[in-house]
Amino acid sequence: MATYADGHGIAKCKTVPLDHFHEMMHGSELFTGAALDMLGQSPADDELAVWPDPDAIVQLPWQPKVAFAPGNLYLHGEPYPMCPRTVLTRQAERARERGFIFNLGMETEFFFVRTDELGRPEPWNPRDTLDKPCYDAVGMLESLHFLDEMIGYMNALGWDVHSFDHEDGNGQYELDFSYTHAVAMADRFMLFRMMAKEVARSHGYEATFMPKPWSDRTGGGAHFNMSLAAVGDGVNLFAPGSGDDPYGCGISQLGYRFLAGLLAHAPAIVAVTCPTVNSYKRLIRRGAMSGSTWAPVFVSYGRNNRTHMLRVPTKSPRVESRAVDASVNAYLGAALALAAGLEGIERELDPGPPIDRDMYVQSDEQIADLGVEVLPWTLAEAIDAFEADPLTLDVFGPDLHQAYIDFKRSEWEDFHNTVTHWEWERYLTFY
Repeated sequence: MATYADGHGIAKCKTVPLDHFHEMMHGSELFTGAALDMLGQSPADDELAVWPDPDAIVQLPWQPKVAFAPGNLYLHGEPYPMCPRTVLTRQAERARERGFIFNLGMETEFFFVRTDELGRPEPWNPRDTLDKPCYDAVGMLESLHFLDEMIGYMNALGWDVHSFDHEDGNGQYELDFSYTHAVAMADRFMLFRMMAKEVARSHGYEATFMPKPWSDRTGGGAHFNMSLAAVGDGVNLFAPGSGDDPYGCGISQLGYRFLAGLLAHAPAIVAVTCPTVNSYKRLIRRGAMSGSTWAPVFVSYGRNNRTHMLRVPTKSPRVESRAVDASVNAYLGAALALAAGLEGIERELDPGPPIDRDMYVQSDEQIADLGVEVLPWTLAEAIDAFEADPLTLDVFGPDLHQAYIDFKRSEWEDFHNTVTHWEWERYLTFY
């Protein structure tokens, strides 16, 4: 499978028999970009070619006759600037020129569901009804028939799953596996979504990465856990040395500057890391419905504090962004986060001290006194911030930048112009 990502980060491919592997690796497989979202082509344009990355090819454990070969798109022998993998590759090369490797871990939260006769989702397990299902042992054991299968595949791929649990929503799970450099992690995330859907359907369920399937239940994230390593020896440069941790969070001055870059561009970043209308029904200013976890709303950071957009976990020199959900195009989200972090380093930005408070119990006046801003409330607000931030144009390039703005504004307008069940219930007989 010569595979690439469309504008949503969804895997697209052309498959060749093994006898034609050599030709495939040299860009023989052509695609018409006009058939896909945000690739900037019309039916009058020449085809795109995918050049698989030889270091990224893996055999699919659940389909051992198939090799997954992610790659970059080319047009007329040149890298295609609207290819999401190329956008991230370009930023990773910028980091490498400065002596950095961008390492990324992603927390994969997803739901296994069934759909009723009207197409509405419900948890796959009708017994999964607890008000607070997070870490439920019985729910976990009842899910092992598909989780064990998924974990076996992931470990066969060398991903090293180190924990998994029943998450905070009914029918929701999280599988945590080892980090790697950002391009490889984005490849993995694209493959993970494919794998989860295939496994779910083999058991008669559906896997969804929709951020908020139910209004009264917790949503799903795909938190970015980020650090920079040194080119050459791979040493984690976010690990503090002697006297190199001015705010006592357990990261280096370099880590704080990277973090400050993320804060400086937060409203624009979430337009990409939380890219759907539904994403902003997860980013609400209150705790999760079960009270067990929190979704980020505030452009702020703390120590091991989940009420901020950015968290510095204890005992691990990294920065976690919680303002990422599972509908993210991981290539584009990682590219923008890396660019913001590099700018923070280059400009020597200072995030100030962490805020050691539960942000969700602060009043509006207290939030204002802290000088903390709130993330966009809707996709429309986020896209306005994306368009206004010069960094996004620099990272995406002019064509993809405009295509992303146009597509997401159209998505918002389609939603805004759709009459919903909520409106029928509220207004149909009221007036």
